Amino acid sequence: MIHNNAYFSKRLLLKPTTKEDAAFILELLNSPKWIENIGDRNLKSVADAEQYIQTRYTPQLERLGFSNYTLIRREDNLKIGVCGLIDREGIEGIEIGYALLPQYEKMGFAFEAAEKLMWVALEKFGIQSLKAITAKHNIPSQNLLLKLGFQFSGTTKLPDDAEELILYQFHNKKV
Repeated sequence: MIHNNAYFSKRLLLKPTTKEDAAFILELLNSPKWIENIGDRNLKSVADAEQYIQTRYTPQLERLGFSNYTLIRREDNLKIGVCGLIDREGIEGIEIGYALLPQYEKMGFAFEAAEKLMWVALEKFGIQSLKAITAKHNIPSQNLLLKLGFQFSGTTKLPDDAEELILYQFHNKKV
């Protein structure tokens, strides 16, 4: 089923995350790397994941027209990860973020999805700059951001979180 606000890249369908993705979101958000690099969201059931989607993703999608996208591999319709344009508390402007199930890492999917969403942000929504945050120990994510054209911008802390994160910025050079 193709959704409104869905986008295609070479190998992926990026569709807004909805309650129908709850079982997948439960699996992804409880994967060891998600917990290590992003944090435990305390989702213990599909119902918890549905609630998380309804309170975190759906309102932003309705308000801004973009939010978190479930990444579906086009060749077999498998859900492999997420990539999103996030209006996050504590970050000035729109942030891009991504995560994959471990078995789909190191295959270029995060780059492909982020590159597509960067294009969508610039071309469809007129967002001229993006931010990204990553844990200090998450070197693969930092390298991906640099490959996407982001530049180191300093460090930041999110509200109610003691961990200092690395902040990156991307500015559209066409402006």
